[in-house]
Amino acid sequence: MDQPDAPVPVVHVRGNSAIRRPLIILAVCAVAAIGYVARDFLIPTAGAVVLALILTPVANTLERIHLPPTAAAVVSVLVLALVVAGILSLVIPSIADWAAQGPFLTLTLQRKLEGLRKSLAFMQELTSKVEQAASATAAKTSETTERVVVNNHSLLGQLASTTPAVILQIAYTGVLAFMLLAHRNSHRRQILRVPASFETRVRLARMMRDINGRVGHYLFSLAVIYSCVAVLATIALVLLGLPNAMMWGVLLGVASFVPFVGPPVVIALVTLACLLTFEDWPRIVATPTILVLIHFAESQFATPAFVSRRCALNTVAVFVTIALLGWMWGAIGAIVAVPLLILISTIAAHLPSLRWLEVLLSDDRPVSPRISERPPLASRGYKPKAQRQRRRLVEAK
Repeated sequence: MDQPDAPVPVVHVRGNSAIRRPLIILAVCAVAAIGYVARDFLIPTAGAVVLALILTPVANTLERIHLPPTAAAVVSVLVLALVVAGILSLVIPSIADWAAQGPFLTLTLQRKLEGLRKSLAFMQELTSKVEQAASATAAKTSETTERVVVNNHSLLGQLASTTPAVILQIAYTGVLAFMLLAHRNSHRRQILRVPASFETRVRLARMMRDINGRVGHYLFSLAVIYSCVAVLATIALVLLGLPNAMMWGVLLGVASFVPFVGPPVVIALVTLACLLTFEDWPRIVATPTILVLIHFAESQFATPAFVSRRCALNTVAVFVTIALLGWMWGAIGAIVAVPLLILISTIAAHLPSLRWLEVLLSDDRPVSPRISERPPLASRGYKPKAQRQRRRLVEAK
């Protein structure tokens, strides 16, 4: 007699599928792997998207004075290119000057820290013992060391090999930013033709409106504020007599796009430059102190006063995103981390399935009652006409 078949286990699905969360984890891992492998393509693409969002208010203003969309995009990109080229023309000679004076600056730093070095006799003895231990194995590894030195490329060779790729990436970023600006209205109309239902079209239209409005104006406001930071820092450093003041001011303004990490690193570099340049301690101490005050005024007063907190993000999420993209894409990834996180948070706010992500990324601590109200979600704000009429009847009864 045949035995009955063994019972087959059944997974009961209630609400969400049991395999959905593992698939989400695998998808996130796959996206991270693709982002690391395709970083040479994704870095300029992300930069172009961020630049297009920053320049969107400028292009909209030019279109309001009856300038064609293509001409408005050309003017916006050209103005940005001229500003960047002007800054680089002033900063690159300063960097070359510092690089040429490298040996002299090293000797100057050693002379100024001579007293501190003499007071650390224990560390010197420990260093000498380590050097003696290392010299014992130097003969055994001399052949390997020579091979490594022979195989190394010179600095000029590395620059010559990487410069064409960098130029191509910059050109790709500029062209893509121009195309996104020039065709943003036609792309918006084409995207709205994709959904079949009217409710989905409304949600998609509101999402693109918030991306152009909230994210674009937010990033443009940050760019203006950080430009003012660069100008103030440059003026302060010029008055204090620090050489290459504009280079340090521009670095502080650009580093402000990287919260928690960028400004402290630049201030530390300026402190080192003061140790190498100045002989009197009052100016050595006053220079980084003034930069700290400028950064504190910007982060605690200027940005909260002029930038809406509707796009404010969770501190932990910002720090982790900067660390992740900085590891994957380098300095450019750290700079575009916050704008991309704002873009993701805005998109998640309009999708009911990603509501949890918007809640985790957002920061619900307003700085003033005027900007404390968060806009309603499109998924909850829109109700069909029949449903609105039914609700009015119920409320009237």
